[in-house]
Amino acid sequence: MFRFSILFLLSSAPGFCLVAEEPAVHYSEKAPSRDGTGKVYMGREISEVVSQHAIGWLERRDREGEERPSLVMDQLGLSEDSVVADIGAGSGFFSFLLAPLVPEGKVVAVDIQPEMLDFIEGRKKLKQVINVQTHLGTIEDTKLEAASVDLALMVDAYHEFSHPREMAESIVKGLKPGGRIVFLEYRGEDPGVPIKPLHKMTVKQLTREMKAVGMEFVEVRDFLPIQHFIVYQKPF
Repeated sequence: MFRFSILFLLSSAPGFCLVAEEPAVHYSEKAPSRDGTGKVYMGREISEVVSQHAIGWLERRDREGEERPSLVMDQLGLSEDSVVADIGAGSGFFSFLLAPLVPEGKVVAVDIQPEMLDFIEGRKKLKQVINVQTHLGTIEDTKLEAASVDLALMVDAYHEFSHPREMAESIVKGLKPGGRIVFLEYRGEDPGVPIKPLHKMTVKQLTREMKAVGMEFVEVRDFLPIQHFIVYQKPF
């Protein structure tokens, strides 16, 4: 009774907050399935990382035929002064395709592996490209400058993020009002796409996860052989 009276008096004092807010819990755990980590986000088991950004795979000669990246460039609708973040840039394959499209802007090549950013820096010198900027992030934070990016591009990367909620929040923070995120992800709805299930994404699941961080669905374009091209926008 005495303890209750003290708490009541304290809680009545100006500026006193008796109950502290607990941090939101975004993830749960399960027994790992094949190719999975056992970590679950919004009903989706996060996949194991299998690509490891292998330069040989990212720079393979038949990538144009398999994934049609030149068509992707045509669909992005960039202005010459746009600032584009290539999230999970790896070897910079897409960064250097983007660079000529934004001659008065820049491409921010974001990766968590310093060796990949070193590789990109070497290619910059070789190609004499001045508007690609390397940027080191972490598994939880892109560390993009707030409201600095017009478009964030993620190519077959998001499904492998170990901290998708935190990464998505950091990307949204880095977008300007009205800025867009474009995802290229293997079509999870299509059993005919020859990719392991946990390495594919459905539009429904991705839209659910983007809505959770305040992004609005714009459209999905299925002009690529086996990938979705999905667009979300940050509200103005």
